[in-house]
Amino acid sequence: MTTTVRLVRLLITTLVVAAVVAGIVRGLTTSASGKDAVVSGMELTETALAAILILLGSFVEGFGFGLSLGTRWPYTRNILALMVEGDPEAAHRIVATLVGTIGVVLVILAPSSLTISGLVLIVATALLGVGTLHVLAGRLPSVVHGVHGLLAYGVFLCYLCTLYVPGVDFWSYLGEMGALHCLLLAVLLGGMTTGQRGFGKPIEAFTWPRSSSQLTMIVHLLSALAMVATLGWLMPEFPVAFYLAVAQVLVGFLLFHAVNLRPKSPGILVAFHQGMALCIALAIVAAGH
Repeated sequence: MTTTVRLVRLLITTLVVAAVVAGIVRGLTTSASGKDAVVSGMELTETALAAILILLGSFVEGFGFGLSLGTRWPYTRNILALMVEGDPEAAHRIVATLVGTIGVVLVILAPSSLTISGLVLIVATALLGVGTLHVLAGRLPSVVHGVHGLLAYGVFLCYLCTLYVPGVDFWSYLGEMGALHCLLLAVLLGGMTTGQRGFGKPIEAFTWPRSSSQLTMIVHLLSALAMVATLGWLMPEFPVAFYLAVAQVLVGFLLFHAVNLRPKSPGILVAFHQGMALCIALAIVAAGH
């Protein structure tokens, strides 16, 4: 429990409260009324919480809390106390519960392709949550970790669509948005890179890949470069996403060195890397709606 971790606890608390308040404000100020106003506010809160949940996962990795609760899932007897004390893994699971609860309520109040798809993705992500713990413990392949991250981004993108392209069929929209494909591939391989190195292990410096973790990292780098190339090819359609993607590659190199210097707790750079990926996703959806 360092000062940095305490600051992170304060940041996450502020973000969660802000997400709830933003939803309430939107519900009260929207032109809709009654149930539609409630749904409008909840969609904003759900989108923000889905992003916060992904950030929480990166804090868990960055500060070495990946197995702080062991492989027990989804809850432990004192999980609320651990969350209050600042354990980001405990907070991650509680926020995930909140996201799932709101997802169920949205399906009840406003059943649609987007809300139903969002709930399905939430359930799939939750079920793979226990798998990520066993990946870190060395009992399952890294692809489980990668798919978990991919599904988490699916949840975020699905609810983001309720804000920018309401009424659209999510899967058709996702199939048509080629700019998102390269991002999601990079997300999948990024999760696999984390899972491949396991808990608290470095990737190690290399000139030619000699281990599976180094090979996975190279493929992840190639996917990141492919994302930059794709967004560059589509210019000027996604200018913000393109420049963020270029910067993201540079941040990735810094993160690679951070992981090797402090493999058990590479620090805040993990969350920064993840936050930039979220911003790229937001920039693509906002520009292409």
